[in-house]
Amino acid sequence: MIYEKYIKESTPATKKTKVLNEDLIKSIISTREDLINANKNFEFAEGELIDYYLYQIKATQSKYNYLLRKAKKSGLLVSMLDEIEIKNLNEAI
Repeated sequence: MIYEKYIKESTPATKKTKVLNEDLIKSIISTREDLINANKNFEFAEGELIDYYLYQIKATQSKYNYLLRKAKKSGLLVSMLDEIEIKNLNEAI
């Protein structure tokens, strides 16, 4: 009886944590894609755009490092990121 009550009370918190973790993973994946794109754009930049893309790369790298540290503190693993990417690719097909 007490055990059942504990499970009922802990379930919403577990769901909230799961949603937060999924959002964090999506942010990491999105930021990694932004970083890749910024690096590609930098390769073809000319003139004043070189400075712009250097700034964008540094800013995006800082965000990416922050998100990775946050994921590590949450106990998320890199393999979870790969699973989410594979799932997203399958949904897109």
